[in-house]
Amino acid sequence: MTSPFDAPSPAAAPVDRDAKPQYVLPLLVRLEKAEPPARTDALETSARAVLTLLADPRATGEGEWAEAVHAWEDARIRKVVRRARGGEWRKAGELPGITVTGERAEVRVFPPIPLDGWPKELAKLQVSGTELSDPEEWRPAAPEAGLPVLWLNPELAMSAGKTMAQTGHAAQLAWWRLDETQRKEWAESGFALAVRTPVPGHWRELTGGDLPLVRDAGFTEIAPGSCTVVADHPALRG
Repeated sequence: MTSPFDAPSPAAAPVDRDAKPQYVLPLLVRLEKAEPPARTDALETSARAVLTLLADPRATGEGEWAEAVHAWEDARIRKVVRRARGGEWRKAGELPGITVTGERAEVRVFPPIPLDGWPKELAKLQVSGTELSDPEEWRPAAPEAGLPVLWLNPELAMSAGKTMAQTGHAAQLAWWRLDETQRKEWAESGFALAVRTPVPGHWRELTGGDLPLVRDAGFTEIAPGSCTVVADHPALRG
């Protein structure tokens, strides 16, 4: 599922994002027919995958992915979630990237690519069909105290693929707001986080403050400017 969002990157002013070369961050979720992951597990793993790439030495400084990451962050921040299983998953795993695992979910994140420059191993994979649910035995509990939480808008209905991209956006916004010490601490925890849906009243409280808030560009599924996820990291609360 394609999902650009409107938050400016640290490197580009909002007015010139669309005039720059457009890149996309590919995310691939493993969906085997017999044992698909729980929805919340996939959402959390997708967010952790984005953070893992952002923190990787190959994506910073003089790293081999750094130029592509900079170009991607300098324009509109696009993420596309595709699905694969079996041989497709194995072939995609041969491309440069990082696989992040959750309870059962597996998500592979690849360095950014030009919007029209998809490698054939990924271009043929499906964007649609990422419908997932939380089975009764995997119903998410209340998040642990002190754990970063990505809160989903309770009034929006989005596919799992779309929501995976949104949680990735929210995690990235939180990452941009943290200092180096806070980033290191989060990385050392394995980017521990939770994805939950608040009651409407709590959502209004969350969006009324200064926490990072994803506003979707509205290219797919939802209206432009829709608020989708709030990133509630303890370090961002004054």
